[in-house]
Amino acid sequence: MQDTAAAGRERLNRAKVLRAAAELADEGGFDALTMRRLAARLGVVPMALYKHVADKHELLDGMVDLVFAEVEMPVDVDWRTALRTRASSMRQALLRHPWAVGRMETGTPGPANLCHHNAVMRCLRRDAGFPFPIAVHAYNLMDAYIYGFALQEKTLAGDIPAEAARRRKAVAERQQSEIDDYPYLAEVVTELAKTGFNFANEFEFGLDLILDGLSHMRQQAPPRTRRTPETPPRRPSAR
Repeated sequence: MQDTAAAGRERLNRAKVLRAAAELADEGGFDALTMRRLAARLGVVPMALYKHVADKHELLDGMVDLVFAEVEMPVDVDWRTALRTRASSMRQALLRHPWAVGRMETGTPGPANLCHHNAVMRCLRRDAGFPFPIAVHAYNLMDAYIYGFALQEKTLAGDIPAEAARRRKAVAERQQSEIDDYPYLAEVVTELAKTGFNFANEFEFGLDLILDGLSHMRQQAPPRTRRTPETPPRRPSAR
């Protein structure tokens, strides 16, 4: 009768290794993920993992590719809806996998990563009709916003209500003369106490500004004269 480790090695494949690694990173962060812990989760000896990933760098590349595979990029809607859906989906994926924040554009891209980037550029170039330089600017701007927002959410760790309450209490306990020195900060605290504050709502506000700006640039851009890569040039007709 085969032992557990031998049976585990027989069942093991790259996809299972990557999924288990992502689960461990979701639980404790990427820095807490070790080959020994991963092997224990899979019920194999650590050396069995190296048949499927060369090292931890390759492991991370595969894990990042799993996250890209979760991001929705619709193709049957208008360009603005597609970019909004993609931005929201990317943010949700990073909320599920906070270890991936700051690591999405590093390492060697896998197939899901490449497919995703190509789909976004196709949307910007073919569907929105942006000239190539503006499409690149738009892509970089969107990613900087999405990844930056995800980093801030990760740093705050969902503790916005508690943090807001702490600041309101701190301001209330200060001497009035000291509060008067910072009237605009005091206004932030008092007004948010009246209306409430949900940091997650800020994502849609910023996304609207970006998409409105891109829409304006699209209207101001000169008519497209160069063909996209998917449209082959016409051959001159024979006379």
